[in-house]
Amino acid sequence: MKKAVLVNGVPASGKSSVARALADARGWAILALDSIKEPFFDHLGIGDREFNRKLGRASYQAMWSVVRDAPEGMTFIADAWFGFQPREVLEMHLSRAGVGITVEIWCHAPPEVLVERYRARLDLRHAGHPGEAFLPELDALARRAEPLRCGPMFDVDTTQPLDRAHLLGWVDEVLAG
Repeated sequence: MKKAVLVNGVPASGKSSVARALADARGWAILALDSIKEPFFDHLGIGDREFNRKLGRASYQAMWSVVRDAPEGMTFIADAWFGFQPREVLEMHLSRAGVGITVEIWCHAPPEVLVERYRARLDLRHAGHPGEAFLPELDALARRAEPLRCGPMFDVDTTQPLDRAHLLGWVDEVLAG
């Protein structure tokens, strides 16, 4: 049975740092939605928001196709804002991929912190991602965003230092069944 650790949170919530900490400690592959999507921007171009959303949906499907084609027994870290698709789409992908155990790590921070983090990284982000005009939308999104609660959940306030030992112990215990 395959296992998935969903590192979930809105943009700039610290997902990638948490995913990297898990990957470094356990040797599990990270499938980050942005890492999959950005090469498509490079080869297909950057379009309007709807085109970029379409690339996001295709990248999301590609992410779960990789999991589907992997050998049984593997554990993957999926780094994405899972709220951009209906929950049913995720459930369908998990089922098709043969994922039997799913845990969620919910990464969050106050909206003003997320907006400032995103603003500070604008020059570092791929041009296909939304720019400064996205900041009010991010603020509103951060105010209403919630975890999936699709299986056991671990809460990470990314304004605080990550308690890696606690997180790793929890993930190991839950994934062991």
